[in-house]
Amino acid sequence: MKLDPILSKAARLARSKKYELALKVLKDEEDRYLGSFKYYYLYGVISLYSGAFTDALKSFNQARNIKINDPYLMLGMAVLYLKRMNTVQAVNYYLDVQEIDQKNKIAKRALAVIRKHSDSQALSDWMTPEKLAKLFPPIPFPGVNVKAVVASVLILTAAVVLFFGISYKIRSMPSPRPSAQFILSTEERNAPLETDGPYMKTLKKDEAAGYYDKALSLFKEYRDEAAKIYLNTILASNASEGIKNKARLLFSYMEVPGFDNFKTSDNPSYQDVISEPAVYRDVYVIWKGMATNLEITDENVRFILLVGYDTRKILEGTVPVVYKNPISVNTERPLEVLGKITLDERMNITLEGAGLHQSGKLEN
Repeated sequence: MKLDPILSKAARLARSKKYELALKVLKDEEDRYLGSFKYYYLYGVISLYSGAFTDALKSFNQARNIKINDPYLMLGMAVLYLKRMNTVQAVNYYLDVQEIDQKNKIAKRALAVIRKHSDSQALSDWMTPEKLAKLFPPIPFPGVNVKAVVASVLILTAAVVLFFGISYKIRSMPSPRPSAQFILSTEERNAPLETDGPYMKTLKKDEAAGYYDKALSLFKEYRDEAAKIYLNTILASNASEGIKNKARLLFSYMEVPGFDNFKTSDNPSYQDVISEPAVYRDVYVIWKGMATNLEITDENVRFILLVGYDTRKILEGTVPVVYKNPISVNTERPLEVLGKITLDERMNITLEGAGLHQSGKLEN
């Protein structure tokens, strides 16, 4: 888990067992990390090591609303359930971890403990603070303290400074996305349009290739949601089948965002989407509002999002939301939904939930 300087400082303090100081560092920067999985996980795991189990559970639940299937988060949730003697739920989490990481030593050790001490009294006797701590998920390793590294390197030689400076920049740069296979061929550029057929969008010759080039450029900048709008425009247009196939291929390489890396500048409004749903198909959005008509089944969680009603003053519209995984929803408090826009045959909009954030701060 790569951490920024502030989170690295907290992790460094925690790994030195200065838990209270580490938590203070995080608490002071809470507003900065609203909706950040890394922040909530780090706060939760440090709270766990400090013995603040209620705070740990609260932070882990906030992290889980952003990223459900993180194995380290599951280990944290599992050990909290184990401490409460809820072995059924704890075992479920440990088995989920093993599905993701079959060699996970903590999950393996925990399941062995639960099997060996199947009687509740025996498990209670085993559960000393020292033994339980061995089942805690790890505190993330802090990032490199760049100033300390540079100072040490300067003591050696200027050449070593140069070498390490260059290599550090290379390591810290995000991995470039593949692009060669997405570049349009000469034939595709020379014949970018279809000559017949009904289309929702009619593009000019230079627009078809231009929209695709813009989408590819955004994709390389990790701005997937903005790129999808151009690709959807191409797919609904009179662009040639060759360009459309490239658009579909590019679409398949795009990633599911989280609250911590979502580009808010590329977040379409509710009015944008309902005015032209087709170009927003499969685009992820974050919309604020209130939940109503909540339905919870074994298969999913459903509710109606009152978009824009988080202030309880203006209602922009309503949209159904579906989560395919268990998730906690409080219908009395404002929320933010991270979801993918899906459309039925009549172009009615549904959000397929990928994350959910509820906080008292949203009420301000």
